Amino acid sequence: MGVLVTGAAGFVGMHVAEALLARGEMVVGVDNLNAYYDPALKRARLARLEDREGFRFVEADIADALAMERLAAEVGENVAGVVHLAAQAGVRYSLEKPFEYVRSNLEGHMVVLELCRHRLPALRHLVYASSSSVYGGNDKVPFAVGDRVDHPVSLYAATKRADELLSQAYAHLYRIPQTGLRFFTVYGPWGRPDMAYFIFADAIAAGRPITLFNHGRMRRDFTYVDDIVAGVLAALDRPPPDEGAPPHRVYNLGNNEPVELERFVRVLEAAMGRKAETRLTGMQPGDVEATYADIEATTRDLGWRPTTSIEEGLGRFVAWHAEWSWRG
Repeated sequence: MGVLVTGAAGFVGMHVAEALLARGEMVVGVDNLNAYYDPALKRARLARLEDREGFRFVEADIADALAMERLAAEVGENVAGVVHLAAQAGVRYSLEKPFEYVRSNLEGHMVVLELCRHRLPALRHLVYASSSSVYGGNDKVPFAVGDRVDHPVSLYAATKRADELLSQAYAHLYRIPQTGLRFFTVYGPWGRPDMAYFIFADAIAAGRPITLFNHGRMRRDFTYVDDIVAGVLAALDRPPPDEGAPPHRVYNLGNNEPVELERFVRVLEAAMGRKAETRLTGMQPGDVEATYADIEATTRDLGWRPTTSIEEGLGRFVAWHAEWSWRG
């Protein structure tokens, strides 16, 4: 049996596909290779997968129901798991291109749900990416999955919360086993260039100043990508039981140790061996001051805990960044 991975050319998607292939799974990867950031990076990620035995790639938009149905007609009988990671990411971009989020995050999620309902007869589990952004401006920390999340502060967060509710409804109506994973600030090699750590590294390497929002007092639960991948696979291997309640669970995947942005920059400087020129400014619309994951339920149910320190993780990212920048 195989696993369908949407967003397979994305940051987390590539790493998840690699991990699945490494343990002998057949993987069908789907991605539309859009230009939200440089598609060359997406194609470079994809190149790491395409020569691997057991991997097949299909370029398609998950919101294109006909394209996804054609794919399911070819591979649906052999798909036992879906890892749905494709989405329009980025809090700030949602202020500029709101309909991109409606199409990818809402319509795309619905297409995947309908695919699971009608076209994947062997399906045992759908795992999908949510986000720590759903917690909005909650003052209570750490953020726990039982906290109220009905006050989003960005459209991106609203779409991710809506995905959770759609999945809850489909688990109730059609008994599709599903697990939603709220990712907390994922970083590491092959990461997204729109993320702060990548922007900072680019600027430091080029001798440009970096801007620290909220005067550097932002705190983020930076979570290394290998830890995220371990959490995704742990979830995939443990579908929620169908024992009366809808078979749908939501978990946090976060480092459980928030880091203030100023300290993060100091660690990045040490890893790069260069000082950063910093400029302090206020908060941006749609942003939140702190994220902090309560992972008690994740550890209890999935046996998962992160193991990578910020020093170790940033060191690995910097080593990759230097190589990638040189190739570019």
